Amino acid sequence: MTPRSAFHRRAALSAIAGAALLLSVPAVLAQGAWPTKPVKIVVPFAPGGTTDILARAMAPELSRAFNQQFIVDNRAGAGGNVGADIVAKSPADGYTLLMGTVGTHGINKALYNKLPYDPQKDFAPITLVAGVPNVMVMNAERAKALGINSVADFIKYAKANPGKLSMASSGNGTSIHLAGELFKSRTGIFMTHIPYRGSGPALLDLVAGNTDVMFDNLPSALPQIKGGKLKAFAVTSAERSAAVPDLPTIAEAAGLKGFDASSWFGLLAPAGTPPDIINRIQQETAKALASPAVKEKLLAQGAIPGGNTPQEFAKMIDAEHIKWANVVKASGAKVD
Repeated sequence: MTPRSAFHRRAALSAIAGAALLLSVPAVLAQGAWPTKPVKIVVPFAPGGTTDILARAMAPELSRAFNQQFIVDNRAGAGGNVGADIVAKSPADGYTLLMGTVGTHGINKALYNKLPYDPQKDFAPITLVAGVPNVMVMNAERAKALGINSVADFIKYAKANPGKLSMASSGNGTSIHLAGELFKSRTGIFMTHIPYRGSGPALLDLVAGNTDVMFDNLPSALPQIKGGKLKAFAVTSAERSAAVPDLPTIAEAAGLKGFDASSWFGLLAPAGTPPDIINRIQQETAKALASPAVKEKLLAQGAIPGGNTPQEFAKMIDAEHIKWANVVKASGAKVD
């Protein structure tokens, strides 16, 4: 081989190697580049409820993990459907996430005649953040005035005074609403349903005495229970909660075998979001939820930390659709 041909061969090999390196760089950069700007976590309810509480607990943890700001954006309306739809129609680039709920991704498909989004096809599940029981609470002063000290007392009064009690909820189609509807169906009582744009404003009106009862998520109701503003009767889960071990379940207190209307909350992204981004968020969320500080804080509020894989969360959502479709049918609840 002549010096000239050797030179050309080396040049050609160098060019091929350079081209291969250039082709590989974008893939590496793409994986490591996200996030280069703030990430939005859409909460489909007003501030103050459990969905909001959990989102605000996770935002600073994710901000530290990714060295980029994670911002909570409350978009309330239509039982969580407004906020969920915003995320479903957002770019699948990892910069818009949803703190989804059992309502937006388990109940609403069966409850509403038509949804603006598909809970399964339009989202990429990331991870379950927490599961929580609901708790049956009544305005403490109102309960005292009416002599209602238990679930049995409540049922007795409601049957003797049909329509005189009002039931607040965080919105049509939420687990808080459906827990109440299931209770009405199973006990044969009637209460006037008053939907709000989130648990926060519903709780404020309940504490103010403008409504009578609510089947709220335990984390958001617990401070008012401890403060004496609300009288707690029972939890709606199948088992008692470690946060309020003295409270019976609805099944125990009212003899309603099989009564279970628990809630859950999890992170989701628009369908088509790159799997590496989904996996990175899941890993950091799971890590935060397993940390002693976050774990103890959630448990004290009555929430059970999650952290499952995207695949496990997707299977859970599929199962929840089947479960809640049966509950909606049994309760007779429907929203146009």
